[in-house]
Amino acid sequence: MANERMDGAWTPYVAWMKHAPAIPNNLMGSNLLPCTVEDLPGVRERLELDAFHEEGYPPLLEAIGKRYQFPVDRIALATGASGANFIAGGALLEAGDEVLVERPVYDPLLGIPRFLGARIRRFDRVFDDGFQVDPDRVAAALTPKTRLIILTNLHNPTGARTSAERLLAVGELADGVGAKVLVDEVYLDSVGGDPSPPAASLSPTFVSTSSLTKAYGLSGLRAGWILAAPEVAEGCRRVRDLVDGVGVFPSELMALVAFENLPALRARARGILDPNFELLTRFVESRPDLLWVRPRGGSVGFPKIPGLEDVSAFVEILRTDYETGVVPGRFFEAPSHFRIALGGKRDVLETGLHRLGEALDKELTG
Repeated sequence: MANERMDGAWTPYVAWMKHAPAIPNNLMGSNLLPCTVEDLPGVRERLELDAFHEEGYPPLLEAIGKRYQFPVDRIALATGASGANFIAGGALLEAGDEVLVERPVYDPLLGIPRFLGARIRRFDRVFDDGFQVDPDRVAAALTPKTRLIILTNLHNPTGARTSAERLLAVGELADGVGAKVLVDEVYLDSVGGDPSPPAASLSPTFVSTSSLTKAYGLSGLRAGWILAAPEVAEGCRRVRDLVDGVGVFPSELMALVAFENLPALRARARGILDPNFELLTRFVESRPDLLWVRPRGGSVGFPKIPGLEDVSAFVEILRTDYETGVVPGRFFEAPSHFRIALGGKRDVLETGLHRLGEALDKELTG
């Protein structure tokens, strides 16, 4: 069935994460270490409970537009990137439509079209090609019935970055069958250097979603947005009428303050991610029992254990016997891999990597 649930949930990964037991060396999450109120200068003095924001707080829309050089009629707000992806899916799909989804996949992006009653086809992003989007693989999976292509940039869970050239090639394929391309870009701002332009700036075929969570450490605001052609953005607003009506005004006001302070928030993020990335890279690349595609950014890595078809049992031993948590790759349809967080406290990462090394030595090569 097109809308069949797996493991009793529309998104088994999210359900699993919500109920994961507390653990001393928690390397399961993907969020950046959370900001505090002090990271948003002046927000206490400016905080109000309500103001006009029926389609989103106008100053916030203008701030997002300034950041991306987009007119506000091409911007729709949502509750986090998760809400943005759901609303965009609701605006772009009808029951029975055909959707093409990448694999490995962040499983809510599979759950959304399944929930909406779409028919799902897949294209693969393979390890030996650095998990890149291969337009030839997309073309081979595309049919005249395809109405939406869903992918992530940076790729969740591997951190692979898709170039504008590859995106444009996918866009041309989509144009050929009258489809749109939804690109979840929630990790894209975590790449070092100048901020990258969104896919939605390439052509009206693309719809970009993002939030202030992964790259900026503001998960608690649930501040997400959609960038799209005006008619698609309007469709997203009308879908939101059904989902939650309007956003939470204090969150939108604090998100505005965040946009006013993006350079400082980006510098804070780099201060967390850069040293943690170096630490994780040294660990993974020193281990003959691990392989990975080095992430281009983001707050996670996705190593694999060669010769181990499914790491789930090892991940459970790591949790129970070594007090260290990572996410088994089965949740991303890559069971020989595991996802490990690098956006948290350095001491937790250091201890967790030490315990992971002990587990690899004893449990797999012992």
